[in-house]
Amino acid sequence: MSYYRQQFDVLSLTDLHTLRGEILSCPYFAVNNLNRDFVGTKGFSVVFQQSGLETVKQEFPFFAAYLDRALEQDCNAFYLNPLLLKEGSRVDPHIDRSLRSYCKTVEPPAIVSVLYVQVPADLQGGELVLRNHRQQVGQIKPKINTLLHFQGDLTHSVNPVRVNGTRLSLVCEQYSLSAAELQEIPEFTVESRAAKPKRAAMRR
Repeated sequence: MSYYRQQFDVLSLTDLHTLRGEILSCPYFAVNNLNRDFVGTKGFSVVFQQSGLETVKQEFPFFAAYLDRALEQDCNAFYLNPLLLKEGSRVDPHIDRSLRSYCKTVEPPAIVSVLYVQVPADLQGGELVLRNHRQQVGQIKPKINTLLHFQGDLTHSVNPVRVNGTRLSLVCEQYSLSAAELQEIPEFTVESRAAKPKRAAMRR
């Protein structure tokens, strides 16, 4: 992969519509649990190993169509999160290492996969900017029902959204961990800032 690649029209319109509705109505969906780089955003996160994939599909069946298309066979740990930006929201430059809260030695993911679920028709701003060190290697304007894969070690950001509307994506950091690192990662757990989420956790 040369920094990133895109696939278009990846889900049926029915699956895409269902995915949008289920994310927005999910009881876990709240002010984002991610770090301070995610300004004015909403979402929640699902952490799982390859062995926990079927549990994810049982708990969140609306994620199944995306997972079937996005997950890489040679990855064994995943950090999945819906991400909503509205007018004024942005994501500051960072490199993903979300699993470091479980295992301090984890390096960036092998790949990050982003599905654009909802995009304002008149979107201004909201572009995903990719950098390899100081060199900008991509600026991608979101397009609905497009699946974007990019190298996990790239610094990336999202420009401020400048229109009234919802930019909703589904993001999955995909890791290839050693056996020792994998032991530190939950087989399945949910992270959310919802008032009283029904938190589920499984470890081997």
